[in-house]
Amino acid sequence: MKTRILALAAAAVFASFALAGCSSSGDDSEVIAPVIMSAEELQGESVELLVGQALDITTGDLAEDSYSAEIADSSIVSFSKGGDRDGATFNPGLMAEAVGETEVTLTNDQGGIQPVEFTVTVVEKE
Repeated sequence: MKTRILALAAAAVFASFALAGCSSSGDDSEVIAPVIMSAEELQGESVELLVGQALDITTGDLAEDSYSAEIADSSIVSFSKGGDRDGATFNPGLMAEAVGETEVTLTNDQGGIQPVEFTVTVVEKE
């Protein structure tokens, strides 16, 4: 019984050191929450993102991997196709790469919807 308690205590100490190693004190490493919008909500909109922030696009009843994007200036935002990877399902999305403004057109490979056209403006973190 005593050995079990010591093993649990040792595991707790190890876990606390492991978690401390994952913590961060610099502002540059802070995680920025994504902006979450449906493809339907994006039509005609202007979305503002911070450099390093993601736009998570929910797809409703349509398959996550059925969307593709045409980006006027791909140095400002990059597209990540949705779908199943490593046992998880991911929505399509955009990642803010650099300051600027660009037009984005989402299309659906399954058809049935008109292209979704919107503007993304990327600004610096303050």
